[in-house]
Order: sequence, then structure tokens, then C-alpha cells
Amino acid sequence: MSNQRNNINENDLIKERRKKLSLLKDRGNAFPNQFRRTIYADELHNNYDASTKEQLEKKQIKASVAGRVMAKRVMGKASFVKLQDVSDQIQIRFERDRLPDGLYQEFKKWDVGDIIGVSGVLFKTNTNELTVLADNSQLLTKSLRPLPEKFHGLSDQETRYRQRYVDLIMNEESRLVFESRSKIISIIRKFMDSRAFLEVETPMMHSVPGGAVARPFETHHNTLDMKLYLRIAPELFLKRLVVGGYEKVYEINRNFRNEGVSTQHNPEFTMLELYEAYADYEDFMKLIEDLMCEISSEIFNSDTIIYQDQEINLKGPYRRLTMEQSIIEHNPDIDKKNIRDFEYLKNYSKKLNIKIENSYQAGKLQAEIFEKTCESKLLEPTFIYAYPTEVSPLSRRNDNDSFITDRFEFFALGRELANGFSELNDPEDQSQRFLDQVEKSNAGDDEAMSFDHDYIRALEYGLPPTAGLGIGIDRLVMLFTNSVSIRDVLLFPYMRQEKFE
Repeated sequence: MSNQRNNINENDLIKERRKKLSLLKDRGNAFPNQFRRTIYADELHNNYDASTKEQLEKKQIKASVAGRVMAKRVMGKASFVKLQDVSDQIQIRFERDRLPDGLYQEFKKWDVGDIIGVSGVLFKTNTNELTVLADNSQLLTKSLRPLPEKFHGLSDQETRYRQRYVDLIMNEESRLVFESRSKIISIIRKFMDSRAFLEVETPMMHSVPGGAVARPFETHHNTLDMKLYLRIAPELFLKRLVVGGYEKVYEINRNFRNEGVSTQHNPEFTMLELYEAYADYEDFMKLIEDLMCEISSEIFNSDTIIYQDQEINLKGPYRRLTMEQSIIEHNPDIDKKNIRDFEYLKNYSKKLNIKIENSYQAGKLQAEIFEKTCESKLLEPTFIYAYPTEVSPLSRRNDNDSFITDRFEFFALGRELANGFSELNDPEDQSQRFLDQVEKSNAGDDEAMSFDHDYIRALEYGLPPTAGLGIGIDRLVMLFTNSVSIRDVLLFPYMRQEKFE
């Protein structure tokens, strides 16, 4: 009943504000764009918070500020407003006798949420708060919807994600998360550029889905009358560039995978993907250690961070385990001698209630057991390497053991943050693995790769020994901003479609 009452009250407020906007339109331009700001709120505080009342009165410093009204306290002949811009909040004092004729009466009709411009001089109140004493002001944008209540803010999670614009207005914590995200990406670019990697852009629509084992989104190009797929990963295009002679390339890219939504998964996400000729997967383990410390140092001036009350030391070297070693460590009852035996692994998987598909072989069962029993326990920064060839269709086979590849994944706090490997550059081996993937697709595996004939042709020209790496930017930001859900670090996360009446 209270929600219904709140909706009724909100609708009444919206109607009242629409009336005010209608009157403004009747009088002329209701959305003026001539006001120009001269300074931001944080600059005022940084420059003048330490000034005394007497110093400000003597200097008569003029300022023109603009932003959203976050609070309003109307009195008789004088009133106060809290004005918020992109940088901070600043207090404004309106005095009837100081403003142009009639403006104070107009100001009293303005609402919290309105966007205004104010020109005036700086002074300090009796409580020593830096304030702009208005000489003139202008309503720039009329807000038709009331902001959430001051003391409750916007606390409902679904509303925060759907109406991120309101979340950003009301919650400074959210703004700081996305500012940190931008800074992290800038640090990554600086890190990659300093190592002579070339930033490139590759297509986001592919005629052949590939680059990772995942289910793609499908679309259609009308003019060419052809099926296209949103990019699963840029891998195969980036390796084509290495074939072409660019020995160090990277892309910060948007990927799309038609899979579930959770606190760690979003159908659209951001990856850093990079390739380096004449390097191997161990080189990229060291690169990750260096990058993690670089980000931590730039943001926190420390190699140690706190995530959900847990201290994490990001200074390398990190722990390294093969996948089989990890499975044995976290499954003490497993028979080490049968760690690659299909029938044994099949029966062991059934005990763990793992769903087994007809296409699974021993390597895939290992990967399923690892995901079920090990991943969530990898809390400290850890590299898991020597992944089965079966689940690594683009990775180079290990020279001494064809069952595994020279591939690793990087984990922290039970989450995979990166995937890297020495690249498969044998076109015949790659061709056979594509055929194996096609067989799995025909058997019903909707995540299996397609056969990419042009990529095989590129490999036939010669891909030098190369290492590749993909790092999940969203999960990385979660770690460095102490965020528990991927939706907290995406400005507009995927949501079920909202119904409007």
C-alpha cells in the first residue's frame, strides 16, 4: 500500500512540475544554452577552502558555476542551495535584495533536481562553509521527475542498474567506481604502449564465429544477404596481424557471448587481448604479475589491496599449479593414477553431479571437475596451467605431453581473470582441431567453434612462435573497486526488458 501511495505522490509531483515547465515554455525558451561556467566546484574548494572570511571579502572573487540542485532551503529573504556538478558540491546563497527584480520569486519555484547556472562572489558563512553569493542565476533545465529521498538515496539494486543516470546523481560511490574503471583502462593502455605494443581495432561482426569456445549472437546483413555473428573474441584477427608482421598488438575490445547472466557474467563485456611474436605463455605470466602491480601501485600506491575484508598481495611471483595438480589438491579422494582415464573420470564426475555430454572426452571431464571443485578455492593470485588439449583448440601442444597445451588461466578470489597460451601455429594441427570442433558442433555442442578457412590460409603463410593473452577488464575492475557483482562495474548492465504502461 505504501508503494502505491508513493507512486501517487510521485505522479502528483510530476504533474506539478510539468505545469511549471509549460509556463516556462509559454514565456519563451525553457531550455536556454547561453550560460557559461567559469569554474568547477572542486576547484573552488581546492583553491579557497583554506581562505579566511576576511581574505575572501577583500578579494571579491567572482565565480560562475552550473549543476544540479541537490538540496534547497528557502527562508524569507535569503535561501541556500547545494549545487552538484561533475566534480563536487558547492553551496549557493540567494538573497532577494541582491538579485535582479523578480528572480528571487522565480527561484522559489525551482525544484530539487533542476539544473541551474549561478554567477556570484565567494564568501564564508558563519559556519565557515565556502559559498557562492549569487548575483544572478538562470534555470537551465527543468527536472520533471523528483530525485529519490535525500536520506534514503537510490538503494534498490535493480533500480540502480536500470536507471544508472539516477544512481550516478545520488551515489558518489557509484561515480567513483566508474572513474576508477576509466583510470584502470588508461593505466593498461600506458602499460601496453610502454612495452611497444600497437593498439589496433578489428571487426566486431564476423562471418565465421571463432576465437573462443562460446555460443555467439547471430545477426543478418541485409544487403549482402549473409549471416553474421557478434564477436566472441578478436583472437583470430589479431593473430592474422602477427602473420602480417605486426609482432606486438593489443586491442581493448567489446565481446559478445550468448550465455548466462550472473554476478560474474554479462553477455557483453570488455577484454584486453594481446599477442607477441617470439614469446611464450610463461612470458605472459610475468606480464600479468607486472600489470597487476602497476595498476595497484597507480591506484593505491601499494602492492596490497583489500577486497571484501580480505587482504590480497599482488606482488609476484604468484603460485603456479597444473590443472591436474589443482584437481588432486582439492579432491583428496581422487585416484591420481586414473586422472586421465575417461571411464574413471566419468564415474567421478557423476558423483559430483556434473552433467556429461556425449562429446566429452577425458580432457573435458578434467576441466569440468576443475571448474566444479577448484576454481572457487583459488583465493590468492594463482596461475593454473597445462590445460587439456581438448578444451584448448587454439593453444600449442606441450612438446613433452600431447594431452596438454602450453596454456594457463589466472585466478584470484575464486575468479578467472585472464587466459593465455603459446599459440598454435601449425596449420595442419589447427585444421584438424577445427574439424574436431565441427564434430562437436554436429553432436549438439552449441559452443563449439566453426572451421575458419581464411585463418588456416593465414597460418599457411607462417605465424611466428607467438604468445597470446586475454584479460577480463570488468572482473579486473571488480577486484580493484571492491565490487561484488559485474553489474556494479558496468554502466548499463544487461537486464530483462522493462515493461512500460
